[in-house]
Amino acid sequence: MHGDSVPDSYVYVTEEGVTRHYADGSVDALAWEDVVEVRVAGDTASDILFILLDRDGQSCVVPESATDTAFLARLRYLPDFDLDRLGAAVEAARDDYVVVWRSPEPPTALSDFEYD
Repeated sequence: MHGDSVPDSYVYVTEEGVTRHYADGSVDALAWEDVVEVRVAGDTASDILFILLDRDGQSCVVPESATDTAFLARLRYLPDFDLDRLGAAVEAARDDYVVVWRSPEPPTALSDFEYD
């Protein structure tokens, strides 16, 4: 008897954010409003990875194989996001990463940092 194979992970994209669920039960999630950087990287399994980061360095890694039009359409709504730059980065993806977008807004001040 052959059963359906269980995917390593699956990704939900909503208007609020991106969530990746792994087979081991762990979850990575980021709200769109918290995303400050988007990277593209190649991996050893020849899949392209989209890496979303927030100001604290938390990330949500989305494999291209788990994306759909909703994910790519939502990226377009990031301020000044360049789809041509994304396409070029995907074409040139290697084992390293390429930053394809950074938030144009300056980072917020650290609450416990004392200014002179």
